[in-house]
Amino acid sequence: MEATAAWPEADGTSAGPPASGAPLVSTVPAPAAHPGASAAPPSPPASAPKKAGRDRYLDLLRTLALIRVVIYHLFGWAWLTVLFPSMGVMFALAGSLMARSLKRPALGVIRGRVRRLLPPLWVFSAVMLAMMFAAGWNISEDPDNGGTWGMIELFNYVVPIGAPPFPWSIGDKSGLLEQTWAVQSAGVLWYLRAYLWFVIASPLLLWAFRRAPWPTLLAPLGLTAVVGTGLVTIPGETGNAISDFAVYGGCWVLGFAHHEGMMQKLPRYAVVSCSALLMAFGLWWASGHLGPDGWDLNDIPLAQATWSFGFVVILLQYSPSWQELPGRLKRWDRLVTLSNSRAMTIYLWHNLLIMATVPILDQLYNLPFMDDQLVGVLDTTYMLWMFLLVWPLIGLAIISVGWIEDLAAKRSPQLWPDGSASKHTQPQTRKRAHRA
Repeated sequence: MEATAAWPEADGTSAGPPASGAPLVSTVPAPAAHPGASAAPPSPPASAPKKAGRDRYLDLLRTLALIRVVIYHLFGWAWLTVLFPSMGVMFALAGSLMARSLKRPALGVIRGRVRRLLPPLWVFSAVMLAMMFAAGWNISEDPDNGGTWGMIELFNYVVPIGAPPFPWSIGDKSGLLEQTWAVQSAGVLWYLRAYLWFVIASPLLLWAFRRAPWPTLLAPLGLTAVVGTGLVTIPGETGNAISDFAVYGGCWVLGFAHHEGMMQKLPRYAVVSCSALLMAFGLWWASGHLGPDGWDLNDIPLAQATWSFGFVVILLQYSPSWQELPGRLKRWDRLVTLSNSRAMTIYLWHNLLIMATVPILDQLYNLPFMDDQLVGVLDTTYMLWMFLLVWPLIGLAIISVGWIEDLAAKRSPQLWPDGSASKHTQPQTRKRAHRA
């Protein structure tokens, strides 16, 4: 299972690279003016620093990662994990945001992150549990999750400190959804567990990074070499949680490095060269440890960790820190704004919505004009129609439940936050400020 999410900050900004340095100010006193000399004209005021705002380059990366995850979960193309390791990218973006936020008291930052995480999760959990119980799931009789412990684990649908229970097979083959729909829908919640534990650990990780940056940055890769290669095996969900923390911990700490300006201080040629070597090692390791889906790096922890780490380093090393999307990318501005405003909604619901396309498209077979030829065409292009249909369904989810993200972040709820409303109100706001 693959997943992404790095939620925007409550104040509507994203982390960007820090300024390379402050302008030098002369400390030599100016000579006294000659009594007969005329007063020198006043020097022009220094230009005000740029107003802090969203880093549109990072926003674009987050949008690309979300789109890639939806496509991956729909088509299952293993090579997409190599083309764009979206999970590593999103963990790095989240780490950068977290480092910036930790300028404030840590407890308040963690509380704010948890507050923005839980309400959208509660709505999704309520729908999932209602569907599973309605389909006949009895957790007390589930051989994988039964008993008292299974009942206790239901708490993970409320606060994702662990993996929530769900049936591996539910319903029947003739039902509306395939029998693995619960696994595919609720299984993505593992990422929220990883995200929550990264948030909780961030104050300590950032403290360690500022005192020993290189050991803190590289330690997760070393831990992955131990727990992600079979050298040390930790069974159960505890092992999965430790493996996730190790595989993506390096990317999370890379977000710290990006925020602190560490990579900008290093020679670019050296950074890119070392990253390329690390990525090459990841591909070499993957070639000898292919899983059931071939080159799917999600099944090869050490390859995933090293490839994602090197990929993220290069992306952040070349980070241009755009205040707005340049050139032809401007046409995608509203899409980028919408996807970043509703990243959690898209992530939580996309897998369930992918499966919801099947019973909808199956209705086409019942149309009166469907002959054998048209049925054959539909069979051949079925995945394409799923791809085209899932995006309107995601749009409906954004309208239906996306506004819960606003309430969780203590913002005014919006049905479609693509930035167009604020652009329309900007001139009027400036005019009122001018009058004041």
